[in-house]
Amino acid sequence: MVKTASTMLPLGTKAPDFSLPNIDGRTISLENFAGVDALVVMFLCNHCPFVKHIADVLAKVAREYQDRGAGFVGISSNDVGNHPEDSPEKMVAEADARGYTFPYLYDETQEVARAYRAACTPDFFIFDRNQQLVYRGQFDASRPGSEIPVTGEGLASALDAVLRGEEAPEDQKPSIGCNIKWRPGMEPDYFQS
Repeated sequence: MVKTASTMLPLGTKAPDFSLPNIDGRTISLENFAGVDALVVMFLCNHCPFVKHIADVLAKVAREYQDRGAGFVGISSNDVGNHPEDSPEKMVAEADARGYTFPYLYDETQEVARAYRAACTPDFFIFDRNQQLVYRGQFDASRPGSEIPVTGEGLASALDAVLRGEEAPEDQKPSIGCNIKWRPGMEPDYFQS
């Protein structure tokens, strides 16, 4: 598995708008999260070993912080032509199996991933109540095959600060995961080496 790091979108960036189909058939937009004190936008997929490694704890962390008023949204942007295991139908099964309580959206055109400068799965972004980026980084320090337990402490500590009205920690380490599976010819400039 090839490790790809987050692009570390500049802090203070305004949350790019999106309007995408959820696995339940509804369309979910950024405006659905207006007024939340914190919004976590996550680029996920079904087959990535990095996402699988954290998925159960991610579902638990999301439930805990949703109960505290944070918004969560997962977005899958992978090319399903070459990766059918990431299809919207399989996203439904994955969300059910993991117990995801957040919208899990399909970004068929990959335009939302490009707008967020997403690079890997998982890739995490936390926006404050003004929808300004305050955290972009790892879920925690655990990786597949490591001896480090999955806790979600990186994301959770940033969310704790934001929900208290404080600044997120300055030490933000990039998320590491599989690269987003871009459609042929669609790999964005920011991702090319």
